Amino acid sequence: MTPSPRTPLVLRNRAFGAVWLGQVLTQAAVRMFQVGVAWWLVAYAVDGGRGLASGLFMAVSTLPAVALAPLVARAIARFAHRSLLRGAAAAAGAAMAALAAWSYAGDLPVAAAYAATLALSTCQSFFDPCLTTSVPELVDDRDIEAATGFELSTQSLAGLGGAFLGALIVDRAGITGLAIGCATAYLCAAALITAVRFHGAPASGEDGGGEPERRTLRSILAGLPFVTRILACFTAANLFTTAVFVVIPLYTKSVLGDGGSTVSLLEGSLGAGTLIGSFTGAKVAAERRPTAVGACCLAAMAAALAAPGLVTGRWVFAGGLLVAGWCVGAIGVRFVALFQRLVPAADKPGFFAVMQAVLGATFPVASLLFGVLGDHFSARTLCLVQAAGLVPAACVLALLRAPDDQATECAAGPAAAQPVGAER
Repeated sequence: MTPSPRTPLVLRNRAFGAVWLGQVLTQAAVRMFQVGVAWWLVAYAVDGGRGLASGLFMAVSTLPAVALAPLVARAIARFAHRSLLRGAAAAAGAAMAALAAWSYAGDLPVAAAYAATLALSTCQSFFDPCLTTSVPELVDDRDIEAATGFELSTQSLAGLGGAFLGALIVDRAGITGLAIGCATAYLCAAALITAVRFHGAPASGEDGGGEPERRTLRSILAGLPFVTRILACFTAANLFTTAVFVVIPLYTKSVLGDGGSTVSLLEGSLGAGTLIGSFTGAKVAAERRPTAVGACCLAAMAAALAAPGLVTGRWVFAGGLLVAGWCVGAIGVRFVALFQRLVPAADKPGFFAVMQAVLGATFPVASLLFGVLGDHFSARTLCLVQAAGLVPAACVLALLRAPDDQATECAAGPAAAQPVGAER
């Protein structure tokens, strides 16, 4: 019996549903680990320089996505996508199992936590762009936008689930319990991916297919000036938005004087907002230019992040993060779906790898910068700095206009816009 088109995509396309669930588990695990260890550093492991310690940890967590972008692009283009996804998840699970054994045997040095997040983030830097590239191999063209929404909702589910559990687990079971939970999630994800088959156009090296000509990462961006300008705006915005992961534990400890339960509440609010935004973002002002919608979302995010800087309160901060998360989710759905249609098929492996690297390039800088500032200024001041930094990016994005040959595809929905690179 053919499933109804109204049936959720993850139920009528079991292969995509299994891979999506695998991504939910992997990103929940990496967020759980990042939030848990960041709280462990602030609350238990470090006495002086807590801002620098947590900021450095978050910076290390993002280095692989930036440094390994060319290698990731080549691996996605060369190897079977299912094998790459499965291998990345299994390797991350093994790393977490080793960390659990080390911490159970004795006191865990801070350096070991930094090394573990480096290994975990390296695996994730292969997993995420590979899955994004694989979406057309798992779903029909009419389902690309729905699949994008489900895929991006993984980020919010991770924030809502993994980040909510991270600090609580550390308070109750320490790093050992945290590492065991992460290892279990990654190994379950590897098993899910092993059980499904990918369809559609095979990756290079699969089924004897020939390898299409690949361009360099620089030439890919040079051929997409409109997309590159959008990426530049969001990269600048990320310098301020991603600092929230450093600000949350500092605000909880120094301003609110609370514990891991409040960290979980704040992280969960951010994740819940992103989840809602991921599923509703495609319907928000669908008739308007994506750049105009993105600019409005950045402006709303600035106001939301400024609120806890002006008014101290757990629920004020939680409400602001809920709104900011919704903006992140809505932006993600609109623009990743747009990129799926504007980027030629042959360039997608390289583009999504470089997209992850470009957007993540500011994260280490933001983490270190706001970590150092957090040792000298109040966390309330950091909230206001974040808000002020988003305003210029919103203004520039509002002024961007698509070239005439791309304007139709920017405005078209999944049924009206044929992917770039398809035969016309």
